[in-house]
Amino acid sequence: MAVIPGDGVGPEVVAAQLEVLKATGLSFEFSEYPAGDNHLEKTGQAMPDETIKGAQAAQAVLFGAVGVSAAKVILRLRAELGTYVNLRPSQAFKGVPCIHPQTDIMVVRENTECLYAGIETRLTDDVTTATRIITKTASLRIARHAFEYAKTNGRKKVTAVHKVNVLKITDGMFLDCCRKVAPEFPEIEYEEALVDSVAMRIVQRPEEFDVIVTTNLFGDILSDLAAGVIGGLGLCPSANLGDEHALFEPVHGSAPDIAGQGVVNPSAAIMCGAMMLEHLGEKQAAQKVQNALETCLTQGKTTRDLGGSLSTMEMAQEVIKAMD
Repeated sequence: MAVIPGDGVGPEVVAAQLEVLKATGLSFEFSEYPAGDNHLEKTGQAMPDETIKGAQAAQAVLFGAVGVSAAKVILRLRAELGTYVNLRPSQAFKGVPCIHPQTDIMVVRENTECLYAGIETRLTDDVTTATRIITKTASLRIARHAFEYAKTNGRKKVTAVHKVNVLKITDGMFLDCCRKVAPEFPEIEYEEALVDSVAMRIVQRPEEFDVIVTTNLFGDILSDLAAGVIGGLGLCPSANLGDEHALFEPVHGSAPDIAGQGVVNPSAAIMCGAMMLEHLGEKQAAQKVQNALETCLTQGKTTRDLGGSLSTMEMAQEVIKAMD
């Protein structure tokens, strides 16, 4: 496995994550690679070629967090690894104060195009442009992945999120692709909804959503909104998946204000480890890790952001005890 701890709290949550993975009893070989702000300052490169090559050669990649160099690191990693799916679960847990305890949403986000293609131009001193790219190929494969995820995981509904009343051509193509795929899965309910109305409904009635499939920018925003509903980004893992590679990263950033203090919540990183285990076919181990983490959350054995008093590594040790 390739491990890229990054900056800020990244190395701390990754260290906790690795302790839990080692405690599963499975045999892993972890190879660590540099990337991020510190490496950029020292060498002039945010991510060296050795890191890209190590990630491409690995069975899976575990990523921590980076700061201002994120676009040069995580966006490039996703592109180099061909990970066109971004899975972002937002699930409320017992014992964690939140707005809506019934929330359990999986956002399936297209990961390669939209405004995140980074095609920006300064036309004049007063005018800039950004080009939104939406393709049939990417839209069909993300729609199909969303329905296949729903079917495999016992989900009942897929909601395609768009802004076709304004973005008639680009989101028109995206919706056409979703509509083409939906009939292949008659057991899954299909609906379409405007992104602004979905944002309001997530705040008011998140139980109306099961699986959301959407374009890159909308998926990024809605998944962070859903995180706020369940108690914060510290509880949100993510998986970047492609045909050949997989990259797992907690959704939270590098949080430099608390870096090095040992207080960051490792839950998202630990859940990333569970998602990696499931991706590798180790479903029993994945469930063991997930169940142990949920036990700790329920019992209040958490870091201070969730009302507990444990350090980052102390929480990881509690998860390991719960696994045993």
